[in-house]
Amino acid sequence: METIFDINAIQKLLPHRYPFLLIDRVVEHTPRERIVAIKQVTINEHFFQGHFPGQPIMPGVLIIEALAQTGAMLVMCEFDDPEKYVPLFSSINSARFRKPVVPGDTLFLEVIALRTGSRIQRMKGEAKVNGKVVTEVDLTCVISEKK
Repeated sequence: METIFDINAIQKLLPHRYPFLLIDRVVEHTPRERIVAIKQVTINEHFFQGHFPGQPIMPGVLIIEALAQTGAMLVMCEFDDPEKYVPLFSSINSARFRKPVVPGDTLFLEVIALRTGSRIQRMKGEAKVNGKVVTEVDLTCVISEKK
């Protein structure tokens, strides 16, 4: 699968950094419509130390955050000067968790734009492992100028 945005390009568009940058690369991108990113889930993730020892499961809230970051990539690509803005959650709706995500999984994060505007974006996100939906959510994002 071809990489469209590698980690360096992602870091130019998103303000997130380790340990909270939760996407590794973007493999599909249709501007203002759809984006697919990948997160390689490894046992080395800091959250596995406590969630849960002996039975590591990626926290659902972090899967939603990874989807939100993927959606933010879709939005931030539209700005000529993305370093001046920060994408912020404004709502999370209809979140569903279908299956646990564990070390060794490759998480495919697909986000589809439902409403695009200059500052407010509505999106639908699905996270998949081996082609099966593990998480789905509706997100709203507000683009704010950095202060």
